Amino acid sequence: QVQLVESGGGLVQAGGSLRLSCAASGPIYSIDGMAWYRQAPGKQRETVATSGTSGTIHYADSVKGRFTMSRNNALNTVYLQMNSLKPDDTGVYYCNLDIKTARLSPIGDYWGQGTQVTVSS
Repeated sequence: QVQLVESGGGLVQAGGSLRLSCAASGPIYSIDGMAWYRQAPGKQRETVATSGTSGTIHYADSVKGRFTMSRNNALNTVYLQMNSLKPDDTGVYYCNLDIKTARLSPIGDYWGQGTQVTVSS
């Protein structure tokens, strides 16, 4: 079974930084797409960053220039480096990976458990 485990959330002051990690384990042949989403209290889940097979990363306007999504293929881990954090960045952050478990398997959609990020003013 493929599992995603997120880590790195926490409480930080405005202007600070955090790095979120999303480690995938299990039978992984390839990670074909990756994304981070977040959900603030009382608000709908919103896209933070996405990347498909082209490798091009798209960021929400609200995080451009501050957040960077990256991956370590050897570790099957995806990261979200968050700098210059603002109180509006507060929320639960979720990673979402499109994973193939074998060469001819269909792409599966997997989610992390979520990690809380709280930015104080």
